[in-house]
Amino acid sequence: MAAEPILIAKKVTKHYPGVVALNEVDFELRPGEIHALIGENGAGKSTFIKILSGCISRDSGEIIFKGKLIGDLDPQTSEALGIGVIYQEFNLIPYLTTAENIFLGNEILKKSGLRDEKKMEEESQKLFDLFGLDLNPREQVKNLSIAHQQMLEISKSLTKKVNILIMDEPSAPLTSIEIEKMFEIMRRLKKEGVAIIYISHKIEEVFEIADRVTVYRDGQYIKTLNTAETTRDELIRLMVGREITGYFPKADYTAGEEILRVENLTNKKIKNVSFSVKRHEILGLAGLIGAGRTETVRAIFGADPVFSGKIILNEKEISVNSPNEAINHGIGLIPEDRKQQGLLLKLNVRTNITFSVLKMLSRFGLIRKKKEDTLLDTYIKDLRIKCVNDKQLVANLSGGNQQKVVLAKWLARNCDILVFDEPTRGIDVGSKHEIYELLRKLAKEGKAIIMISSEMPELINISDRIIVMHEGAIKGELTSKHGFNQEEIMTLACMDDDSQIKDNKGAVQ
Repeated sequence: MAAEPILIAKKVTKHYPGVVALNEVDFELRPGEIHALIGENGAGKSTFIKILSGCISRDSGEIIFKGKLIGDLDPQTSEALGIGVIYQEFNLIPYLTTAENIFLGNEILKKSGLRDEKKMEEESQKLFDLFGLDLNPREQVKNLSIAHQQMLEISKSLTKKVNILIMDEPSAPLTSIEIEKMFEIMRRLKKEGVAIIYISHKIEEVFEIADRVTVYRDGQYIKTLNTAETTRDELIRLMVGREITGYFPKADYTAGEEILRVENLTNKKIKNVSFSVKRHEILGLAGLIGAGRTETVRAIFGADPVFSGKIILNEKEISVNSPNEAINHGIGLIPEDRKQQGLLLKLNVRTNITFSVLKMLSRFGLIRKKKEDTLLDTYIKDLRIKCVNDKQLVANLSGGNQQKVVLAKWLARNCDILVFDEPTRGIDVGSKHEIYELLRKLAKEGKAIIMISSEMPELINISDRIIVMHEGAIKGELTSKHGFNQEEIMTLACMDDDSQIKDNKGAVQ
């Protein structure tokens, strides 16, 4: 017999001006249960968990906690009930250490009343060791990768006694090994009776970790199912309201001539990196956190200095000492952190797409509005950017549409080489499919694409070739002709420095 629910939500509703964010949604959570909450961007998931955390109030509906009807929730009341939240947007102070962030607002004090820095560092290290996290208590958060910041957020949540832990897209910046560490933590909490609400766009994770799954769509409750009794196709259909066929589109083209080659690229983070990419090709970069994938593309883009090595474009060696030089050579970078590095969030769609091509749109210092309008209409239509109009603030778009705006900016520059760093991070399943179609379309048109991805199904199904990196060096190259194997990719990704580089034909390179 199933345990009595620890939390029941009935007909919860939330309106914003002109928008019904939640329309009488239901949800039920049992003690010691991992319950996935899924749906596309705009389905109402984030609104629902903000209501549970007390960040926003509901307009109507009931919330019952341990059999008792709960009135209005605020953050203090929610915390007193033992509801903890790990938000998709990090809540960390960059210039404080990891230990200081862990104990922020709950500092360990000496008898004198001063903070006991040593004790907080010791307790933080115990926590990191307990869960096998590679974090240093004295490291400032600003120096951490996005993945390590996510693991720190998870650590913060474990310092307080929680009855319910809400996790909003926690795996988005993590690789498979880090995700498995996180799942181990979740399973341990589950054994201790903690109930977990797990929000993710990765369907594979739902089947691996969740006991039950609830689907929201367009602010409405759709269905709750036992995970073992449903299928991936059923969940996708429930989320998007339609069938999606050919989720990973296949290539109907062949690679062309080499357009970019790097030889022995070296700096503080990478060593002797050499590879090439051709027109009509999607080259995947695989590896664990710290492998050097992002650092490699940043070096090619001129965002990080290069100590030695060559960058060869169309058989001619070029100098790339800044992003501006890379752009002038036709290289565009869609960064992993699109909000911080790819967009002007407080500005509108129009400005974000056109600011990088203002010279092309101007004459005698004045922008030719008709030409600008034509450009905007073209990319908003071709990329199917869902926005009210081009005056809408980019901050108010979904993750998938924000990603399309970044892409539109580079397409407007007519870049021949496009680098995608985690192109579908934090994007819903329907928008992911659209991004995959765009990648294939761009490759077919003759663009050369370099794609970094920590999602193994994405990497295997979209790449034409895969380069595997470990600790700043390339450890192997795999081609789709001989089949991609997840185990082989992970073996290369964990390879020691002294190991020989191999391809998927078994040959030493």
